[in-house]
Amino acid sequence: MTAEELYEKLKKIQKMKCESQTLELKTAKDGCPKRLYDTLSSFSNQDDGGTIIFGIDEKKDYKETGVYDAQDIQKKINEQCLQMQPVVRPLLTVIEKDGKFFVSAEIPGIDITERPCYYQGRGRLKGSYTRIGDSDEPMTEYEVYSYEAYRKKYQDDIREVSRVTMASLDQTLLDEYINQLKKGKPRLAAVENQAIYELMSIKRNNEVTLSATMMFSPYPQAYFPQLCIVAVVVPGNEMGETGEAGERFLDNQRIEGNIPDMLSEALQFVKRNMRVKSIIDVETGKREDRTDYPIMAVREAVINALVHRDYSIHTEGMPIQIIMYDDRLEIHNPGGIYGRIRIDQLGKVQPDTRNPVLASELEVLGITENRYSGIPTIRREMKKYNLKEPEFSDERGSFIVKFYKMAAKNEIENMEDDEIQNLLLFCKTPRTRKEIAEYLGLSSITYAIQKYVMPLVEDGKIKMSIPEKPKSPKQLYYSE
Repeated sequence: MTAEELYEKLKKIQKMKCESQTLELKTAKDGCPKRLYDTLSSFSNQDDGGTIIFGIDEKKDYKETGVYDAQDIQKKINEQCLQMQPVVRPLLTVIEKDGKFFVSAEIPGIDITERPCYYQGRGRLKGSYTRIGDSDEPMTEYEVYSYEAYRKKYQDDIREVSRVTMASLDQTLLDEYINQLKKGKPRLAAVENQAIYELMSIKRNNEVTLSATMMFSPYPQAYFPQLCIVAVVVPGNEMGETGEAGERFLDNQRIEGNIPDMLSEALQFVKRNMRVKSIIDVETGKREDRTDYPIMAVREAVINALVHRDYSIHTEGMPIQIIMYDDRLEIHNPGGIYGRIRIDQLGKVQPDTRNPVLASELEVLGITENRYSGIPTIRREMKKYNLKEPEFSDERGSFIVKFYKMAAKNEIENMEDDEIQNLLLFCKTPRTRKEIAEYLGLSSITYAIQKYVMPLVEDGKIKMSIPEKPKSPKQLYYSE
């Protein structure tokens, strides 16, 4: 940082009056802060690094106090940097302003293969920090492990599972995999199946591997109860909201089985909880049934979660989550983003593969292409549906995908005039909530009433039989 840049930085601090993901402020009027280790660690452990500026008192409305001694504080900063592992090499800048001296220390982000950077006096587990907003937070044991797993190329998908035997695997599915594997490979086709099991990591050291368990066992949850999918439908836009009868979930399913089975059941869950509406192409006049979200995009997101989740002992107690809100669908994948790739690079550069054996098995069986086309497919399908761009986020050990519905005040605005008239005609005879939901082809009664009927009630086109008790179980809806 040049002197001019530091002057500008001080001006910006007085304007913004806050720290940030890459900025930490220290007073240092009466001496050098004795515990810079947390910030040195957290800045070193993020790609963009960060800057510590000495001579600002944030507790006194970010008053410019200056430092006690510009020469000595630089020495003290370097002494603390030398106690980090790996050693931190700060870039120091000193300026004078209004008779006061200010010092900045730019901390570079270290390569991912050297992380985590930690304070040697506390050790790797207790001395490693990560930056969350403007705060330095201790790394979890899993966060520390994830760097080590990448650096040492651990393959948790082929760790041995001593409780599983070859006899407990689905032999039909396993034979199908071996037959597909041998196609077009004459040398491999000549190898005995028992040898192929070891060669292709079905077994390792004569023990069945985790990837084989997740792919070929009819019920892997007997060994790993939480390596499943938990899927829920929430009656609102936030977790904790309840439906008309006080229900927390409109649908709630624990999805188990091997990976192909879980993929199939997860898609069935999403399909039955999505509204299907008819769209007329203004150019061709053709009517097309369209779900809230493109099912191909959902399929890619679920496959990505099953293939790329972390299968280490640190996360085997965490299921994948599918959460369907009124306005969006979220898929939470234990393990966070893997390797060097950043969120903004997803779908644009080839990523590191956390579970290469598992990905290969799914490719052989034709379930996934394993060509890094999942994210581009998701984006393309959402665009075809004219929906908002999908959101991807990495939140401390969890990778999250969010799909949003088309923004609208209510669903009735997206219905054709003839569809509204047909609904009004249907309600010429007073109808129960269940009857209306069945007529609309929706499994969620609460959703059907809130999104389709109540807007028409507000417009006076549909009336309630017991208007003074809108949540009455005996409520009927009718049009005049």
